[in-house]
Amino acid sequence: MADAALADAVAAIAREAGQMAFARWRTDFARWEKAPGSPVCEVDIDVDRMLHARLGALLPDAGWLSEETADRPDRLARERVWVVDPIDGTRDYIRGRAGWCVSIALVEHGRPVIGVLDAPARGEVWFARAGAGATVAREDGKRFDLAAGDRHDFEGARVPVDALPKTDRTLVAVEKPNSIALRIAMVASDRADLVATLRWGNEWDIAAAVLVASEAGATVSDALGAPILFNKPDPRAYGVLVTAPGIHAASVKHLAGRARAVIG
Repeated sequence: MADAALADAVAAIAREAGQMAFARWRTDFARWEKAPGSPVCEVDIDVDRMLHARLGALLPDAGWLSEETADRPDRLARERVWVVDPIDGTRDYIRGRAGWCVSIALVEHGRPVIGVLDAPARGEVWFARAGAGATVAREDGKRFDLAAGDRHDFEGARVPVDALPKTDRTLVAVEKPNSIALRIAMVASDRADLVATLRWGNEWDIAAAVLVASEAGATVSDALGAPILFNKPDPRAYGVLVTAPGIHAASVKHLAGRARAVIG
């Protein structure tokens, strides 16, 4: 179990980073594409630098893996690694929408032990420590323990998507923030029953949220139902599947054909 004082220090740094990003949200800042369909802005870079400095000072022995920092192989020799997305949901951030957050995870031996999602535009902070449960704090000062839903019927499951394809017409679409981390947190708080991606994704997008969901009782796997490990040489996983525990097996079965078609 991760140390509670360390987890609180991480949450404080995440809060500082969230406020730093929030202060520049809906203002004029430089933005560009790292690759087609992959937006970034100067605020991403500034928050990343701040987090690298602050988290590095907190645990000098820990490695570093972030969306906005060049990857270094020396992280693979570290027992502990920070896995960070300075702004998860950059597209919403750039567009002035609220579906973004600062995502910070501390990974030990391949598994997240501390996870924080600071979402100041939504007035929410999601927090989890391995073995100690997960909570969400609201801007009014109230804090709630998280618990995933108890759904057992796959049909009618709530999914945060813009639109459902015909193959998923028995599901129910609900609000979709651009941040995959916030969509996963929706399962942790019983606002959704199922989040799935069918593509190769990066560890920094999901590390903190996976811990929040797991500690809330949700079931987490890759798109084929296998466990997800972190700090791998290739820091990607084939999809993520986060569900209410009662529908995970049905979700894997429902998605299996599409998943195998993508990976061959």
